[in-house]
Amino acid sequence: MAKTEILLLNEEEMVKCGVIDFAHCVDVLEEMFSLISKGDYVMGGSKHNSHGIAVRFPKESPFPNMPLDGPDRRFLAMPGYLGGRFNMAGVKWYGSNIKNPERGLPRSILTMTLNNPETGEPVAFMSANLLSAARTGSVPGVGARHLANPDAEVIACIGAGPISRSCFQGIHPVAKNLKKLVVYDLFKEKSEAFCEWAKSEFGIEAEAADSLEEAVKQADIVSVAASSVKPVQLQNDWLKAGSVLIMTGRCYVDEEYFSSARIVFDNQLEHDEAYDEQLLLPEEERWINGIGMQVYRMAYEGKLPAIIDQPGLGDVVNGLEIRKSHDDRVCFITTGMPTEDIAWGVEMYNKAKELGLGTIFPLWPEEPLYK
Repeated sequence: MAKTEILLLNEEEMVKCGVIDFAHCVDVLEEMFSLISKGDYVMGGSKHNSHGIAVRFPKESPFPNMPLDGPDRRFLAMPGYLGGRFNMAGVKWYGSNIKNPERGLPRSILTMTLNNPETGEPVAFMSANLLSAARTGSVPGVGARHLANPDAEVIACIGAGPISRSCFQGIHPVAKNLKKLVVYDLFKEKSEAFCEWAKSEFGIEAEAADSLEEAVKQADIVSVAASSVKPVQLQNDWLKAGSVLIMTGRCYVDEEYFSSARIVFDNQLEHDEAYDEQLLLPEEERWINGIGMQVYRMAYEGKLPAIIDQPGLGDVVNGLEIRKSHDDRVCFITTGMPTEDIAWGVEMYNKAKELGLGTIFPLWPEEPLYK
């Protein structure tokens, strides 16, 4: 019987494989989006398009060891399959606790498992914090490549945390005419630190804005990736003609904006499944969580046409024209998909084998004891 061996990759080995090469990650995810548009993928859920399944803790428990609910306190499994040259199944698994930094840990701790889609055998197990950050930031990069005007010069990053930095790293390689970065965060010292990092790493002019309005009004590309509990609130007249708004974090805009902006989802079918889940909630709990749910709420309330066959980014990658003029405003809504982790994970797995990196772990010595 054939051996089953798993390639184990730690964070340092992932870096050697190029996990934080954002320019390359953008190219790989562009390929993934093309496959999504063609339907060559499967995710979890009854409609095969679920973001994942979360284990959330109760607000109260009679059991002394059970964790209690809190901000970003959860475990989440994100399974899927991606076809094309990737032809791999996998699952990203993470636990998250907003108090982790007090313990000297990242808020979220992630791992990635890749599986042979035919046999189900695990082929790789890897550290995934950097992998997830790179793929999250590179999705806005694919969006900027296909949705922003080529002459875009100013980018506003809303939020100054690590995901916002990753989004900037994904966008910077593809927005060839960027000249200025504006950062806004509730804590200005974080904005200033973001700016100093960007100046040092990318040689770009950068400034910390005193207000959200000041940042957004300047920008040709607005990247929202703030991790605040409340959604970022934007006004329609802040967003310039020709701008692209990239929602990687929760964000609300004046409803007037959506009457004229072109809306593009990362994958509408995934958002449809999230919408179905919202409708199962009590009325007072709907629409609170979820990126892009404002659009679905407006459609539910009859304020927008029914959300049917909205373009996905993969459709645009495959040739669909979105902009009718330079002044069109585009809203790109992205929540992340497990297929992104699989695509970038497969790329790292192949690179590790090429470089001879990682530790081989035999699942059983010669053959399984249980058959």
